[in-house]
Amino acid sequence: MHTHSASCIMPNTKSSHAAKKMTSRTASIQRKTNETDISLTLRLPSVESYTSGAVAAAEIDISTGIGFLDHMLHALAKHAHWSLTLKCTGDLHVDDHHSAEDVAIALGQAFKAALGEPRGIKRFGYAYAPLDEALSRCVVDISGRPHASIDLGLKREMIGSLSCEMIPHIFESFATSACITMHVDVLKGFNDHHRSESAFKAAAVALREAITPTGGNEVPSTKGTLNV
Repeated sequence: MHTHSASCIMPNTKSSHAAKKMTSRTASIQRKTNETDISLTLRLPSVESYTSGAVAAAEIDISTGIGFLDHMLHALAKHAHWSLTLKCTGDLHVDDHHSAEDVAIALGQAFKAALGEPRGIKRFGYAYAPLDEALSRCVVDISGRPHASIDLGLKREMIGSLSCEMIPHIFESFATSACITMHVDVLKGFNDHHRSESAFKAAAVALREAITPTGGNEVPSTKGTLNV
């Protein structure tokens, strides 16, 4: 069981939003440290795509230097209906930790910036996703409060060149920098590739549900704000 809470990380982003309809929900991130150099652009589903039922063709181009991480992020973007271009050059001669963690931080920052003020959305989302014998559940709250509770039950040391210990940490880092609450549980399954992939797919569908437009413009909170 991994449980993680922290303060939100303020992103260095460029974002674009239409004034009321949030037609364009896009953000770009440039994040460079001594350990990683990351550039990414994230486009969330347009409001019109929810009302028309027509999903725009996603542009997904991911290169982190870690093949299994690329595979998981591609699944996340595909099933969340995101367009995502992401390039990371990291110190993989050390290990996979810095690249995996920093990519998740940058992606969470981009999600928060692209969404903008959480107004006129459902706020809560949940989903189950199977992959053969594996079954995962994800529950999301666009709460403005970073918290992650992750239980994947992975047993292998590595999947490809990604450490299994990093997979829950990826969810934690994303949730923290996105300032959301996220619970991810793998409910069954014996193949760690399947368990991991079903978790990312469940997260994708839950995130897509949570940012579904309601047709109104209210902040979905009794506090009147989700930014503090």
